Amino acid sequence: MTIIETVEVAFDALSANKLRSALTMLGVVIGVASVILLVSIGEGARNYISEQFAGLGTNLLIIQPGKVETKGMLPPVSTTKKLTYADAEVLKKRGYPIKLVAPLVIGTGTVKYQNRHRDIPIIGVTPEFQEARNLRVEVGSFITDVDVKGERNICVLGRKVASELFGTSNPLGRMVSINEARYRVVGLMEKKGVSLGTDIDDIVFIPLKSAQTLFNTDRLFEIIVSIAASEEIERGMNTVTQVLKKRHDGKEDFTITSQAAMLSTFQTILTSMTFVLAGIAGISLVVGGIGIMNIMLVSIKERTREIGIRKAVGATKKDILSQFMVEALALSCLGGVIGIVIGGGISIIMTTIFPALPTSVSLWSISLAFGFSAMVGVFFGVYPAKKAAELNPIAALRYE
Repeated sequence: MTIIETVEVAFDALSANKLRSALTMLGVVIGVASVILLVSIGEGARNYISEQFAGLGTNLLIIQPGKVETKGMLPPVSTTKKLTYADAEVLKKRGYPIKLVAPLVIGTGTVKYQNRHRDIPIIGVTPEFQEARNLRVEVGSFITDVDVKGERNICVLGRKVASELFGTSNPLGRMVSINEARYRVVGLMEKKGVSLGTDIDDIVFIPLKSAQTLFNTDRLFEIIVSIAASEEIERGMNTVTQVLKKRHDGKEDFTITSQAAMLSTFQTILTSMTFVLAGIAGISLVVGGIGIMNIMLVSIKERTREIGIRKAVGATKKDILSQFMVEALALSCLGGVIGIVIGGGISIIMTTIFPALPTSVSLWSISLAFGFSAMVGVFFGVYPAKKAAELNPIAALRYE
């Protein structure tokens, strides 16, 4: 028999029991659809995190006060020395590979305008913060060096804050109260939305030194350093470490985290989660394969006389083996295709209905799901096909 004839015979046999064939494929369909759906959710989460990090600036180092050290048999020792505005100024003067330095102070405060008020984050920044965090003023102006050094009581509002306090009115030039201190509104940020769980539109920005006075501190929450190029990150970390150790009496009492390292950690976690989810979904594929084997064995019992007749008229073991292998493969592969369509369709619908839950159907996930479904067909089809091929033709013809 030719390959085409073998395929035709196999499909004729499956068509003779349409309902049974459809139910047999159902396990594979569910398994493949589950793999596609869960992997697409994991991939979507990875892409979302990457986009969020990219939207907050590139080639960044985050410097925070404090360093955890382990010495001998003692428990970890936390050595903390404050980071200061002077530290940031020295780093700014250091030059290449440091592109810019953005120190900041973060606190919470009550912002009031007339009878409206909101309790929101207040961030003290310098002009470099805009470029470092890829933020832009849409109306008015941002904080300048003159504002920082002069400790001016001016502020820039996020879009949500402006909307809640002023409605549709223009807030520029108006006075607001922040923790009972009066600040003049000089700018409105462009709409940014939520990024990594933080609503960028629900923040008020004020000059760094004004924030230190407002919160009664001379410490910095952190220093953001932008490096000139991605390949200079390591060199930038070494430069920052040397400068700050020299200023801190040779002690490395600060922690430097690169944006790339943070992203890599998130990606590793999400990749592991994706594969775990795919593995769990793959269990249903194995169950579907067992269903294929079960139905194939039943089919062999029902078609024993047919197999005997075919062998009697010249069909070889190879012909019988090929026929039943093709039947098993047809069930698994067709189920795989249907499962891919269903899983991909559900992913697209989910993203449309729930934009906050991004999904991404990748080519590798489709290939993985289809390949695994084909392997299931081969693996669970071998035994029944081999059993059919080894039937004694005389015994098969006598089978009732």
